[in-house]
Amino acid sequence: MGDKLDQLDRKVLTVLQDDGRISLVDLADKIGLSPTAATERVKRLTRDGYILGYSARLNADLLERGLLVFIEVKLDRTTPDVFERFAQAVAHAPEVLECHMVAGGFDYLIKTRVADMSAYRRFLGDVLLSLPGVRETHTFAVMEEVKNTSALPV
Repeated sequence: MGDKLDQLDRKVLTVLQDDGRISLVDLADKIGLSPTAATERVKRLTRDGYILGYSARLNADLLERGLLVFIEVKLDRTTPDVFERFAQAVAHAPEVLECHMVAGGFDYLIKTRVADMSAYRRFLGDVLLSLPGVRETHTFAVMEEVKNTSALPV
């Protein structure tokens, strides 16, 4: 896929990652194209799957989700049915921001945001430990976010 991108495509993606609300006229101006040409590039990049959508970045502190926590999860068995049941259940847990199956000493890495440690303890007891197949968890509460971005190097 990456071979199909030229320098202007990469500029479009870079600008849109920085400001997804930029007008097409301003985008065209920033990358040195006409508004029509810029619009066609954005449409093609979207159609080809490079641009998946647009969203707003929200302030976790103001929304009482200031505590960032990562959790290692070990399952009781590593069989396809246990993986499937766990994945289906975690997909329906709104507190879970990300969940990744990983290789190594545990099975999944979960990222969540909660109000504080009391809220995390409730999440752990009410949600996480009740997910299918969970045998063991290890919690890592974030003391300081050094870097937080979803921008990909283009």
